[in-house]
Amino acid sequence: MLTNPTPQRALRGHMPRRPTPRAATTGEHHAKLAARLTQRDRWLARMLYEHKVLTTQQIVELCYPSMRAANHRLLDLFKWRIVDRFQPFVTSGTAPMHYVLDIAGAVALAYEDGRDPKSIGYRHEDAIGIAHSMRLAHTVGVNGFFTALVALSRRPEARGCLTAWWSELRCGRLFGDMVRPDAYGRWCDGDDQIEFFLEFDFGTEDLGKLSRKLYGYERLAMATGITTPVLIWLPTSRREVNARRVLAEALSQLDHPALVPVATSAADAAGEDNPAATRWLPLSDPAPRRMRLVELARRWPHVDPPSPAAPSPAAPAQQAELAAPDPLPPSTTSRFGGRP
Repeated sequence: MLTNPTPQRALRGHMPRRPTPRAATTGEHHAKLAARLTQRDRWLARMLYEHKVLTTQQIVELCYPSMRAANHRLLDLFKWRIVDRFQPFVTSGTAPMHYVLDIAGAVALAYEDGRDPKSIGYRHEDAIGIAHSMRLAHTVGVNGFFTALVALSRRPEARGCLTAWWSELRCGRLFGDMVRPDAYGRWCDGDDQIEFFLEFDFGTEDLGKLSRKLYGYERLAMATGITTPVLIWLPTSRREVNARRVLAEALSQLDHPALVPVATSAADAAGEDNPAATRWLPLSDPAPRRMRLVELARRWPHVDPPSPAAPSPAAPAQQAELAAPDPLPPSTTSRFGGRP
């Protein structure tokens, strides 16, 4: 005998209840968050403020022991409006979840630093708007380069450690009148250290435009008195060969080519699949061979050892942004002594 079936919507679980944008900024909501947010939660919110967007896998590489643990905690942070999330459209398969900073997370960070939330330049529509940005894949790629270095740093047997990671936006505020690198980083391995600017090539940029950036790096080195290597990450070995030819020509036309040490690598280069591995080719080497990231510091002895502070030709015009977070996560123990 036919009966009315149960409606499909009745079989679905309820969506997590989230406070409205207005409720997420109230004192009552933040009073509850004070007892719930761990140091790791706050650090992750600060990383999202600095680097705009991170995928679930990148967040696991940054600060979680497993995908399951990350998803469990990220759901809580989503419910509390610390983070927001979206899935980009892909033609086949399923894209990973992408996370951005949400309203309650931005307010918590501002008050943590003793700032007015309106002064830090956060707007939720801008944060979630990256879902529609033509630079989404590029931003995720740059962040993946550094989360891979963080994952290496977190290994129990790790020798190397990422000690600095600045976003494109922060680099632009400091160096934008001369050059706009995709990121700045500092990698330490034993007694050796190297700081670098990253140019992340996605295969869509004209190689001539890429090579012209070397003139800006020369100007920056002359203005700061600091020689900082430039690492160029390319999608394929074939494009790397073509890029090296164009870059070498541009480097030879600089007045002071020694001020711009350049090394290239390709995503499909043989060997370990991480940026610190033996995959970097110095540009000016007459007989180039692949080197580890830290070996480049020995290859360029004229490069001064990194100082505790990152290179800065001038202070930002406005001190509205929050301080750059430590690239490594804090202890997984909460500030109240419990487990997150």
